[in-house]
Amino acid sequence: MIEVPVYNQSGQEIEKFQVDEAKLGGEVRRNLLKQAIVYYHANQRQGTVRTQARGEVAGSTRKMFRQKGTGNARTGGIRNPIKKGGGHAKQKRPKDWRQALPKKARQLATKSAILSKIQSQEIRVLNEIKLDQPKTRNVAAIYKALGLDRSVLLAIHGRDEMLEKSARNLHRTTLTTVSQLNVWDILRNRTLLVTKAGLEQILA
Repeated sequence: MIEVPVYNQSGQEIEKFQVDEAKLGGEVRRNLLKQAIVYYHANQRQGTVRTQARGEVAGSTRKMFRQKGTGNARTGGIRNPIKKGGGHAKQKRPKDWRQALPKKARQLATKSAILSKIQSQEIRVLNEIKLDQPKTRNVAAIYKALGLDRSVLLAIHGRDEMLEKSARNLHRTTLTTVSQLNVWDILRNRTLLVTKAGLEQILA
């Protein structure tokens, strides 16, 4: 069991939350994290590139001048790849870069990423987040109270319009929900900020 401190919005520790590592896979599987990140990046690639080959560009197939006797380097037609406006020698074609990763592997990778944050003490748990009005400075004050001065992944328990409006303009803040957590978002941000209810949902 790992004890994770729970804070209030003023940055005061109010209790300890017991986290069972077994519910997060028991250990950090670094090979699986690597595989999940490669999977995520590959699926972001569009692959819609397209260039024309030598036989697809407009132009005559006639030889431009005779082979010998002109003082020029020997050459072929105007569609030659070395000519301006000619076709590409190694043309590019649309390609699907997507990779497959089983659902259970993705879920286990996400749990491993969360466990790595807990083990490295790069997680902050709030008992709750209550805002009277949608003001960015209110969330910034919570960050300051918790000592967060680098990138933050704010994972909320459910949709909260007031919190979303308050946090979306904060510098280096990624806003998501607990159900949409993924390995890339967790690892590319320094601190994972969740509520106690959100952490209970993760461990359920």
